[in-house]
Amino acid sequence: MIRKPVVAGQFYPASPSSLEAQVRGFVDEKAPKEEVIGLVSPHAGYVYSGPVAGAVMSRIQFKDTFIILGPSHTGAGRPFSIMTEGSWETPLGEVGIDSRLGRQILTRSRHLQEDLVAHSYEHSIEVQLPFLQYFKRDVKIVPILLSQAAASVYKEIGKEIAGAVKELTAETVIIASSDMTHYESQESARRKDTQAIDAILELNEDELMRRIRELDITMCGYAPTVALISAAKELGAKRAELVRYQTSGDVTGDYSAVVGYAGIIIAS
Repeated sequence: MIRKPVVAGQFYPASPSSLEAQVRGFVDEKAPKEEVIGLVSPHAGYVYSGPVAGAVMSRIQFKDTFIILGPSHTGAGRPFSIMTEGSWETPLGEVGIDSRLGRQILTRSRHLQEDLVAHSYEHSIEVQLPFLQYFKRDVKIVPILLSQAAASVYKEIGKEIAGAVKELTAETVIIASSDMTHYESQESARRKDTQAIDAILELNEDELMRRIRELDITMCGYAPTVALISAAKELGAKRAELVRYQTSGDVTGDYSAVVGYAGIIIAS
């Protein structure tokens, strides 16, 4: 089956030429590229988060497959859902699912379930795809959505993903799709996001969860990020780097109620 785009014309242009031109304007073709295990990338409308997504995507050596972990904003379908068959469509064409890796992850996991419904109207994975297609048109994905649960569940899912990657020796990058603080002042958003980002840079998923709870940080993709850190450490991660941070206020000039965006790479 083909999962059709649901936010084309809203979060990003529906016209292939306009979309490619917009992505091109956000990426840095001359940026130094490196081997990474994973990254954190935002998923808002491109006018707001595109500069951050473009900056972080420009820094990575592209692999055959990207495992994309997204938060569920809709609440539809299974709470921990994976698709292992078919493709996703964007205005730039279709992105095939890496069925071999997807099935291996599903087989190893005691949490994930095959489910199309959860993915049908969720934007957090879709918004990543045109950036991947810009750099590698034949890229494949494994889409996974995570809903609310204990941190231990996210960490276990991360280890299950890492086990499948190691078992298949797959050439893979893991993306945690996440925006940061939502609808607070610029000062408050930056202060809170700095706390969350520092925990990510320390590769400390438990500290990230503690700060999110105690500081009331409205980072929508904390679950994917915890799973990413857990998987990345299993795959040999030793360091992380903040590539770019900004807020919607840096685009609109309205700093009274902003959304934060961070682009982070994780490497060995």
